[in-house]
Amino acid sequence: MKSSYLKITFLGICMLLVGCTQVLHTSETKEKIKIGVLLADDGLGDHSFNDTAFLGLMKARDELGIMFDYRDLSISSSFKDGLLELVEGQYDLIIGLGYPMKENFEAVALEYPNQSFLYLDETIDLPNVTSITFNEYEGSYLAGIIAGLKTESNSIGFLGGVDAPVINRFKDGFISGVTAVNPNAKIYIEYAATFGDPEIGRKMVSIMVEEKDVDIVFPAAGYTGLGALEEAVAKKIFAIGVDTDQFYLAEKAVITSMLKNVDVAIYTAIKELVETGSLSKKHIELSLVDNGVGISQIRLVSLSEREKEQINALTGQLIYSTED
Repeated sequence: MKSSYLKITFLGICMLLVGCTQVLHTSETKEKIKIGVLLADDGLGDHSFNDTAFLGLMKARDELGIMFDYRDLSISSSFKDGLLELVEGQYDLIIGLGYPMKENFEAVALEYPNQSFLYLDETIDLPNVTSITFNEYEGSYLAGIIAGLKTESNSIGFLGGVDAPVINRFKDGFISGVTAVNPNAKIYIEYAATFGDPEIGRKMVSIMVEEKDVDIVFPAAGYTGLGALEEAVAKKIFAIGVDTDQFYLAEKAVITSMLKNVDVAIYTAIKELVETGSLSKKHIELSLVDNGVGISQIRLVSLSEREKEQINALTGQLIYSTED
């Protein structure tokens, strides 16, 4: 399958870049900052949340001289086991990615109060945990504007991985963006109940197209979303990528992507740790003005001058309301 090949390819590249984990403990590197990371459900190769985080880690390694190692559910039997393995590794900072591990992450952080933790995607109110969240609503709002302007059938689809608060921030922002420019558009909402099954993504998009005449779909569904993008190509409709610029995964379908710059968040946090020895804030929310979220280059469709003016005006209003 195309998506399986892409997942394997990305994993292979990352392994070459990271190298063998045994080199982390040589005499040349023992004084370096050590980072341990627990990846979200699908691990590397999701071309989304995990892969974007990994790019930030590699940049920190190359530019800041840190070392890092990771665990995921292909290595550890559970989120809790993965976190405990990282605690045993005596890392200067342990990073957790994604809300599904929140309960386990919080429990382990409570058990090890002297260990420093960084958690992305939800807030954990503990003295040894710094939380980073993203204003997914804002980035998805911009993606919704593009969808609302460029739909021809006035039928647009949203596919969430699961029905959860973080995914619903994508959904709510997207709906608001669509209706801001196209109140006549209908938006069909579906949840796949998994982030890890591209076949489900394909099937759900196929149904949206055949039964609802959807001509643009926005999947916020991790690895499941890759199947949705592939089906968008097969059905000759447009799609909007998520988390990172996913145009290269479906070059005949992806008109833009909602960017969630996890790499920027991780690199910035590690940079502060390297320079000061600690993380100064307990909660950081990254928005449009912080380069935490946004949209990628618009491709495959053209925008009139009037549409560009609409986008600029609504973006300005969004930034103004955030600053207030």
